[in-house]
Amino acid sequence: MNIGVISDTHLQGCHEKLERIAASIFRDTDLILHAGDLVDIAVLDAFAPKEVKAVFGNMDPQGVRDVLPEKLVWDIEGRRFALVHGWGDPAGIEKRLIDYVGPVDCLVYGHTHSPVNERWDGTLFFNPGSAFDRRFAAHNTVGLLDVGEEMTGSIVILDEFFDGKGK
Repeated sequence: MNIGVISDTHLQGCHEKLERIAASIFRDTDLILHAGDLVDIAVLDAFAPKEVKAVFGNMDPQGVRDVLPEKLVWDIEGRRFALVHGWGDPAGIEKRLIDYVGPVDCLVYGHTHSPVNERWDGTLFFNPGSAFDRRFAAHNTVGLLDVGEEMTGSIVILDEFFDGKGK
C-alpha cells in the first residue's frame, strides 16, 4: 500500500498548489494521511476521490475540530498505525506522542514543521514536515509511506516542485 502524508498545510480552502501535490506526488497513493493544522476542512477536497484519514491540530478552528478526531489508531496490512498532530515544544515530542497513542508500528505526526523519518525501538516515527509553512524548517516537504513486506518512508522536498520544475 502506498500512502501520501501531509501536515501543517495552514490553508484557507483547497489551494492550486495542494491540488498539484495530489495529482503528481500523491498520484499513485492508495490513502492520504493529513496530520493536522489544516485550518480549513476544504483542504481535504484536493485529495478526492482517494480515501483520506485526518486529525485536527492545535491551529485548527472549532469547525475542523467538530469534524475530525484528535487521534486515530488503526491497522494496515497487519501493522498498527497512529495519526496525531502533536503539541508543545518539539523537543521530546516523539516520547510524548508514543505515550499518548500507545505501542504502534508507525506513528505519523506533524506540529514541528520539520520532517522526520526514523525508526526507534521498532516504531517508525514519520513527520512529513509542512508543505507550505517554512517557519521552522529549511524546506517545504510532504511524505510517502510504502507498506508492504517492509515499511519504509521517504520525504519529498517541494522547493523545486513549486518553482515550476515539478510536473
